Amino acid sequence: MAELDRTDVALLRLLQKNVRSANKELAYAAGIAPSTCHERVKRLWASGTIKGAKLVIDPAVLGYDLEALFMIELAKHERKEVDSLLDHVSTMIEVRSSFLITGRYDLIVHVVARNTEHLKNIAFDHITCHPAVTRIETSIVYDARSQDNLLDDIS
Repeated sequence: MAELDRTDVALLRLLQKNVRSANKELAYAAGIAPSTCHERVKRLWASGTIKGAKLVIDPAVLGYDLEALFMIELAKHERKEVDSLLDHVSTMIEVRSSFLITGRYDLIVHVVARNTEHLKNIAFDHITCHPAVTRIETSIVYDARSQDNLLDDIS
């Protein structure tokens, strides 16, 4: 990973607040020339410091009124089986994120669904039918918050 100086951190903070900021706006806010800003941002992308930018759509606008977490226990912890399940869930449009974890469960999958019937179908048709899965526990998400403040710890 590349070493970050104050200007890099300032640019990252600005981009984290608004990834659509124009180069001139970023340069002005960071106190650098637009050409320097452009080169620095390009370097942050090339080094892998910035891994991506994405559009986040409210699932409810598309008719997905329900969010849930599937806590999944696996029958086997063989890499091939685990990778197969992770690959499978990553192709599902209803899956927002998945986490291979330690502890009581092996995998947590965050999904969206249109209603409880749709949620049940996701669980039965796509999760519990996978040979690696032995048990699934479902929790409905009432509210969710996320944060992007890793840079708060860097001066």
